[in-house]
Parts: sequence; structure tokens; C-alpha cells
Amino acid sequence: MAGPRYDGFVPGRHQIDAYGNGGFRFADMSHKGSILALPSGIKAWEATSAQNLGPADFLPVRAEADDIELLIVGTGTELVPLGEHLRWHLRELRIAVEVMPTGAAARTYNVLVAEGRKVAAALIAVA
Repeated sequence: MAGPRYDGFVPGRHQIDAYGNGGFRFADMSHKGSILALPSGIKAWEATSAQNLGPADFLPVRAEADDIELLIVGTGTELVPLGEHLRWHLRELRIAVEVMPTGAAARTYNVLVAEGRKVAAALIAVA
């Protein structure tokens, strides 16, 4: 791990500088594994596949729902539709959801953060 101490949470809004090799670079740090980029900061995320995502995987999103208008979900190298139960759960939070491969999701997130939008991202790491 390069840069400052990293304990699974980096406060503040950060662009995703790079993705691949099973992780991400942001805020002058590297992280192996998936991440949640939320209004409060970037958190390590246990998800490894979009196939079985459920409401419990998005509890941190629920906690910050008032500050999120759009959630971008990066599903890995391929587009994987979210299950209907999860879509309903996110709809109840009044959060719009866009699902796309992780690379496109990271790029879209960066553009929307730069525009000052109320956006969050759930990004599954890719090799």
C-alpha cells in the first residue's frame, strides 16, 4: 500500500485514478478489492461478484441515501443486471441506479463527481 495509512475508509470525495489488477487507485493510495465511493468517502467493499448482490451489500448506501441521487454500480468486466429485489430496495431509498461494467462505471463516476453531482458508486474490482 503506497501513500498515507489506509484502514478501509478514506474520507472525502475522490476521483478513481485507476482500476484493474484486482483493485483501484485513488487519493494517492492503492486498494485491492471492491469499493464503495460514497459522499462521506471511499470504503472497502466485500462484494466480489454482481451475481448475488442483495440489500445487505448496500447498507452503507442506505446510511447516506439523503446525500445520493444516483448510484452507479460497476459489475465487473461484463454488465450484470441487478436482481429485482435489490432494484426495489434501492428504489425505496429514492436513489436512481445505473448498472454498467466497472470501467465505464468508474469513468462515469469521475465525471459526475467533477460536476458536483450527488453520486455514489459501488465498484466490483476487475483483474
